[in-house]
Amino acid sequence: MTTAGANSSNPTTTDDSPDRPSLAIAMLLGAMFVFTVMDGMAKILAQQGMPPERIILLRYAMVMALLVPALVRHWGARPYRTTRPVLHILRGMMLIASATLFVYAMRSLPLETATAIGFVSPLYVTALSIPFLGEKVGLRRWVAVVVGFGGVLIILRPGTGEFQAAMLIPLVSSLCWAVGLIITRAMRGRESPLTILIWSTVSGFVVIFPLGVADWETPPPAQAGLLAAIGACHATGQYLTIRAFMQARASMLAPFSYSTMVWATLIGLLVFNSVPDAATLAGAAVLVGAGLYVWYRERVRDVPPTVPGGSIAESAQEPPVSEKTSDNDRHNRAG
Repeated sequence: MTTAGANSSNPTTTDDSPDRPSLAIAMLLGAMFVFTVMDGMAKILAQQGMPPERIILLRYAMVMALLVPALVRHWGARPYRTTRPVLHILRGMMLIASATLFVYAMRSLPLETATAIGFVSPLYVTALSIPFLGEKVGLRRWVAVVVGFGGVLIILRPGTGEFQAAMLIPLVSSLCWAVGLIITRAMRGRESPLTILIWSTVSGFVVIFPLGVADWETPPPAQAGLLAAIGACHATGQYLTIRAFMQARASMLAPFSYSTMVWATLIGLLVFNSVPDAATLAGAAVLVGAGLYVWYRERVRDVPPTVPGGSIAESAQEPPVSEKTSDNDRHNRAG
């Protein structure tokens, strides 16, 4: 995570090196695996009774520590300066809320179920891009959004004995994440990646700190080890994600983010002895299909793609000035 602004002496510059798609895909697949392992360890701690707020607090503490060297390195450029503090703080609050709610969901839900429901984020972004970014969404993408939410209903199965109230938590978590992505898009090309990372991380840490230290109990060595591993996974995953998006365009990498379902299923089977049922697999397939179609249409219409779990990566990949799209052009897009 500390490397977003560490590829040049100026954190506002972009990486103009040639694309290396094979390396980028491998890095993103590795990042998705690491993130899913991180979620699995968080699920273990949550099931052992550790408050989700404490898990996220200590994860963010690790990220804060890793941000310090990048901040020191670029101190002369004053990367903390911004004219959009409210947007940064709101983004940080949305991301911390999303992470915390997802851990709450995993206390009751299988890892693969929570992961599958989380695939609704790109559909939220498509819908929210209209009022917040002024984008136009054509009929085909709207149909994909409706079909995708149909996939959510297949997983939730409301009105049946399989439905659990905890299934609604990943929906709210995904909505928070989508709002964070929308804010990232709004600031894309206007704020440096390091500025976005600093403000979002610090504001999220400030929000979660009082909740995480409430009724504090020092974790035993085994839990402390898992917490350290979670922090390491978070840092590694962010590093791999950012490096991947510096090696290839987001429009090419977006589909590979859905590999998290494969990793979540494998980890659920090997660690938690859980197997997704037919409805979960069917609903996940519908969600992934809808998300991939939205990605395809966004690629055709040249709209910045939405990557599940990729808000930090999207902030890291800023287009050169010649590739930036004017507000009027974005407003006139449809598809």
